[in-house]
Parts: sequence; structure tokens; C-alpha cells
Amino acid sequence: MIPKYSDDPNRQYHIQIAKGEVGKYVMLPGDPGRCEKIAAYLDDPVLVMQHREYTTYTGYLDGEMVSVTSTGIGGPSASIALEELVRCGADTFVRVGSCGGMQIDVKGGDLVVATAAVRMEGTSKEYAPIEYPAVADLTVTNALVEACDRLGFTCHAGVVQCKDAFYGQHCPEDMPVSYELENKWQAWLRMGCLASEMESAALFIAGQFLRVRVGSVFAVFANQERAKQGLPNPVLKDTDASIRAGVEAIRILIRKDKEKC
Repeated sequence: MIPKYSDDPNRQYHIQIAKGEVGKYVMLPGDPGRCEKIAAYLDDPVLVMQHREYTTYTGYLDGEMVSVTSTGIGGPSASIALEELVRCGADTFVRVGSCGGMQIDVKGGDLVVATAAVRMEGTSKEYAPIEYPAVADLTVTNALVEACDRLGFTCHAGVVQCKDAFYGQHCPEDMPVSYELENKWQAWLRMGCLASEMESAALFIAGQFLRVRVGSVFAVFANQERAKQGLPNPVLKDTDASIRAGVEAIRILIRKDKEKC
């Protein structure tokens, strides 16, 4: 049974949104401060709600209602947003955010489209056993890759690593479990993981359970492996490229969904 904690039974407890206030297509940044920037790409955007880490705008793109909802940092808050948005009628999600590059050819300023995610976090384990893979929706993933190609962005598509502790990635030697963090990091590198971030595993697993479409695109802010090897390590400080790719992917999905009707 889904609990009804909100004072208004028509509104979701955390995001404080009701049915009819969001579109079926939703972009999911982490930072609430990025929502207004993303909403500017929509026609007639309206601020629907701000509550906790969740800020929601709704507007239109090519005649379809499209929304933007921030998720905060990490899997717990991201999965809550997804669950509650689905209850409000959304069924297609594009996570737009940032990541740290892992493979040497993944440089700051590039984009990464996640095809799947390593479940090195806790949220997804409360949905599915660890043996179940966290895989992005193929239709959304293909739309994101196509969008990057159309816009001329350097794009890498493949598996990303998800974790809960930001500083466990960047300062593993300081942690009591440094032996585990450092050894697993080397394993992910050897397996070809493209980048590290914090939300996709939970979103992919929750999305698979809820039978909705979820994909992710990330702007690479920097690459600590390049820095370790003394290679040029350009540092990016905004997510405009991933936002533009996400918006273009939504346009592609809207067109293809209409063609099926």
C-alpha cells in the first residue's frame, strides 16, 4: 500500500506534485538551480512547485507537455522523484547531469551516455537483487546518442559506475575501507567503465520495476585518471551540453512516439 503522508491527498509527499501538472516526458537534473536553465528551452515554462530538493517546471516542446524535476544528489532522492512522477503520469525520463571521466579518452567537456550502470550504491538493492543489471532504456539511449551526433558533441556510450560516497571516489585512501574502494576502482577501469556518477543505477532499476523509460546523459567535468598520469585534464564547470543533448533527445522521442500512433 502506498502511504498518504501529504496534507493534500492529491499531491505526492516529497515532490508535492499532482496529476496533470507534469508531462509524460521529464528531464531530471540533480541540482534544483539547473531547473530554470533547462526550463528556458521549453515553450511557456511555469514553475509548478519547489519543495525540499525537488523543483519542478512544466512547459511544452513541439506541442507536448514536458517537465523538469530536480532530484538532489544520489540514488535515494532520485528514486523518490521517479516513483512520485510516475504516479503523476510521467513515463519517459532523461537524467541530465555531470560525471567524472574514468577511461583516458573520456575528457572534460565530452558527453557520456550511460547504457548501463554498476550498482555500487545502496538504493537499487532495495528494489532488486544485485545480480539484476541496471540497464538504460534502449529507445531513450538511442535518442540521446542521436541527439549528441546531431549537435556535434563528442559522445561516449557505455557502462558507468554509480556510488553513494563522492569522497570515497576522490579520496579512497582516506577511507577505512580503502582496500575495497581502490581494488574495485581498478576493476571498473579494467572492465572499461567510462565514468563515475551517483544516480543512474537507482533510476535504471526503479524504472525497470515501474515499467517506464529511463536514460542518462552526462557532461564530463574532469578525469582523475588523466590527472594521475599527468595528461591534460580540461575541467568543465557547466552542464549546458548535456542539457542541450537531453532536450534534443526529448524532441526525437516525441517525434518517434507520434509516428507510432
